[in-house]
This record gives sequence, C-alpha cells and structure tokens, in this order.
Amino acid sequence: MSGHSKWSKVKHQKAASDAIKGKLFTKASQAITVALSEGGGITDPAGNFKLRLAIEKARAVNMPKENIDRAIARAVIVARSGGLETILYEGFGPGGTAILIEAATDNRQRTVSAIRNVLETAGGSLGSAGSVGYLFERGDGLVYRPIIRLALSEADTTKLDALVTKLEELDDVQRVFTNMEE
Repeated sequence: MSGHSKWSKVKHQKAASDAIKGKLFTKASQAITVALSEGGGITDPAGNFKLRLAIEKARAVNMPKENIDRAIARAVIVARSGGLETILYEGFGPGGTAILIEAATDNRQRTVSAIRNVLETAGGSLGSAGSVGYLFERGDGLVYRPIIRLALSEADTTKLDALVTKLEELDDVQRVFTNMEE
C-alpha cells in the first residue's frame, strides 16, 4: 500500500487553493486597514461606510470572522502609527489603453517600482499624475468608469488581460481600471 496516501495527491491542490485564499485575505485585510484610516478611525461599521463595504467584501471571499476582527484590530494599530495610504497610479497599456491602478501601501517606492516593472514588462508605461485620469470619472461604489472607451485588437486585448491579472496579483494593488471597450 506504499505510495497510496490520499494526502500525497491532495496536498498540491490544497497548497494552490490556500495560496489563492491567502492573497484574497491579504487584500481584504488591506482594504479594512485603508477603510479604517480613511473613516477617521471609527471601528463601528454602522458609522464608517468604507469599513462596512470592506467587511462585506471580506465576507464575500469567505474570510473568517476572527480574521476580520484581527484585521480591524491591526488596522487600529496601523492607523495610529501613520498606516497605509491609498495612491492612484496612472499608466498606459497595450494599444495605448489607459490604466488606473489603485494601491494601498506603507511604502510608495516599493509599490511604484513593482507597478512600473509589471507595466514595462508587458509593453506599457507608468504615466505621470493626470496623464490618464481625465479619461475616467468617479462612479458609485468608489469605482472609476471610463469616459472614452478604446476598441482593441484581439492580440492587444489578450495582452491587456494578462497585464491586469499581473497587476492584481501584486500585494499592494487593490483595483485596476482600464478604458478598454468590452
């Protein structure tokens, strides 16, 4: 019966799914931290709209209640020490696509370096403040909607999808918006 352990077959699948869950939980924890600091340190979701949304998103990815409570407690400590700041980076992707990247970070240099690296590897570039921001309007639910949509070739669409996926995999990146025509 040697070599017929069920665990030896399951452990690889579990490791992959645990890694995905870990990334989702990290992003949810960061969102809670940012919401708490932007909400004036109010830890009650009834009095802090952004915190309530962050908790709802954490529950949507099946984050356990203990982890949410721990994230709130950690967010209070981080908020007192200066904490995370939300930064909006602007860039260009394949086919001249406008890209807005929302990040929550405690180290601007590390984050901008990682974003620039991913953009340049994919054939894009990091723009200066205001270079693509005028192509988007702030909508409901703290999202950015493109004012002008850009039609892309199939090759550019594939490249852009891969770029957005790589950007979203970065720990500090919260959301990515493009003006690609859907």
